[in-house]
Amino acid sequence: MAPGMEDYSGTGTVRGLKRLWRPRGSAETGTLVDRVLTARGIRSAEAVSAFLNPTLTGLHDPSDMPDMDRAAARILHAVENIEPIVIYADYDVDGATASAILHHTLHAIRPDVRLSIYVPHRLEEGYGLNIEAVRQLGMQGAKVIVSVDCGVTAVAPALEARQAGIDLIVTDHHAPPGRVEDLPEAYAVVHPRRPDSTYPFGELSGAGVAYKLAWRLATMHCRSERVSPELRATLINMLALAALGTVADVVPLVGENRILARAGLSRIQNSPIEGLRALVLASRLSEKEHVDAEDVGFRLAPRLNACGRMGHARDTIELLTTAKGERAETLAAQLSRQNDHRRSVERTIFAQAMELAEQHGQTGSERRAIVLGHSQWHQGVVGIVCSRLVERFCRPSILLCRNGDEYHGSGRSLEGFSLHGALQACAEHLERFGGHEMAAGLAVRADRLDAFTEAFIDTVNARLRPEDLIRPLEYDACIALHELSPSVVRELERLEPFGSGNPPVRLRSSGLRLTQDATPFGNAGAHLSVFARTARGSAMRLVGWNWAEHREHLRAGQTVEVIVEPKINAWNGMSRVEPVLCDLRMTTS
Repeated sequence: MAPGMEDYSGTGTVRGLKRLWRPRGSAETGTLVDRVLTARGIRSAEAVSAFLNPTLTGLHDPSDMPDMDRAAARILHAVENIEPIVIYADYDVDGATASAILHHTLHAIRPDVRLSIYVPHRLEEGYGLNIEAVRQLGMQGAKVIVSVDCGVTAVAPALEARQAGIDLIVTDHHAPPGRVEDLPEAYAVVHPRRPDSTYPFGELSGAGVAYKLAWRLATMHCRSERVSPELRATLINMLALAALGTVADVVPLVGENRILARAGLSRIQNSPIEGLRALVLASRLSEKEHVDAEDVGFRLAPRLNACGRMGHARDTIELLTTAKGERAETLAAQLSRQNDHRRSVERTIFAQAMELAEQHGQTGSERRAIVLGHSQWHQGVVGIVCSRLVERFCRPSILLCRNGDEYHGSGRSLEGFSLHGALQACAEHLERFGGHEMAAGLAVRADRLDAFTEAFIDTVNARLRPEDLIRPLEYDACIALHELSPSVVRELERLEPFGSGNPPVRLRSSGLRLTQDATPFGNAGAHLSVFARTARGSAMRLVGWNWAEHREHLRAGQTVEVIVEPKINAWNGMSRVEPVLCDLRMTTS
C-alpha cells in the first residue's frame, strides 16, 4: 500500500473514530508551492501563473450570461424614467451583499433613483420569492423587481408579477430547472447555469452574479467598456461585498470566484461603506494586516447572518447600504450580540440532534443520512447545526422545525453528494424545496415526515456506500517539520484565499518526538500546545484547537506523525511558524 493510503482507525489516530490519510496527488520535486499546485492538478506554467496571480482582467464578459443585457437595459430604463425598482433579496450574507452591490451601483448611476430593498422574514415567509410579497409590492407601485440570490424556480411568483404588470428580473445561482421551458416566465432570468447557458464559469455566488450585473449596468449606462471614473471607483469598491458573499456562500474559490475573492478581501478593512468598517471593528479585525477568508467565515459572515437567523435581516441590509456613523456602530454591535445568542442556541440544538440521531440509528452504516424533526428548534439555526453534523458523522443531514402542520428546515451535504438531487428523488413527499448540491431548504407536511425520512435515507443508501462515510483527510505533500521556515509559509500564503474548491494547505510530517507533555491554553483550557521536533530540528510548537480531550495521550518522549496546516503566529512584533494540527497518530519509532 502506498504511503499515506493507510486506514488509520481506532487507537491509531487521535482525531476522529476512523480517518483515512490520503495524498491529493504526487509531486517529488520543485519548491513546496510547486509541489502543492502539482498535487492539486495545476501544472502548466500558464495555469500556475493564472492561479497565483489572479487579476480582474481574467473575469468573463458579463454579456455572455443569458438575459444579462436584457436585464440591464430594463433596469436602466427604469432608472432613467424614475420608475420604482425593488431589489428582492435573500436573507443570508450572499443575498445581503448582492442587494447592497446593486443598491450602491444604481445610486452611483443616479443618486435620486427610486429604489428600495425587500427582504423576506426567514421564519414567517421562508426562502425566496413569494406570491403575497410580490402582490403587495405591486400594490405599492413597484414596476421592476430584481431578485438577488433567489428566484430561478419561482414559477408562480413570476406569473403573479406578470399579472400585476411588474417586470420581474431574476438573478440567481441556485440549481436551475433542467429545461428552459421550466424557467419562470420572468422578464429576464440571469443565471450562469441556465440550461441554455454557454457562460464559461457556472459556480458564481449570488453576489458574483449581482456584481456582473452591476458591471454591465455601468458599461451600458456609459455606452462604453470604459466607464466613468466615479462608476469605476464604485465597481472597485463593490469587490469587497462580492468577496464577502462569495466566501460566505461556500462556492468553490476557483476561476472567477478566486479573482473576486482575492481582489475583494483586501478591500474590506478600508471600504468606504461605513457599516462594513463598523462590522470589521466590532469583529476585532481592524488591527489585522488584512482580512482573509477565515475571518469572513468565522467572524464577519456569522455576524451578518445572525440577525437573519434570529430576527429579521433588514438590519444587515441597512448596515451594508445606508447606515452611517453612530447608527452603523450600533447595528454592528447589535449583530455581534445576536451572534452570541445564536451560538448558544446552536450548541443546544447540536447536543439534542446528536442524541436523537444516535437514538434513531442514523449515525451507523445501515442508515447513512440524518433526518430529524423537532417542535422547539429554531429554524434560523438548524442549517448551521446540519453543517456540524456533516462534519461529525460524514453524511447528508437534514434538520426540520415544526410550524403548524408543516416542518420547515435545512439540509447540508458532504463533498461529492448532491443534496438537491437526492431531494428531487423524494419530491413526491415534499411541499417545496430548493438549493444546490451542498445545501438546501425544504418543507414537508407533518403527516409525510416519516415517509420522507425513509425515502431520503433509502435514496442516500443507494448512492453512498458505507466506505463513503469514512471522511478522508487529504494532504498536499510530505515535509520535514524543520523545513517550515517563515519564508516558506509566506510563499504558501500565495495560494490564498482558501475555502471550498481550494482548501488550506495540509502537510504530512513524520519522525517527530514530543519534547514535553501537551499543555492547555485558552478559555477553560480548551486548546493544546504540542511541542515536537525532528532529529535535525529544534522544537516547534504545534497548536491543537479544541484538542483538550486528547491531552492525556500526548506525553513527552512519544513519537508521532502529523498532518498540519502551516501558519505563522505574528504577535508582539515577533513572527514564528506554529502549524495547526489537523490529525496525529502515534508511531513506534
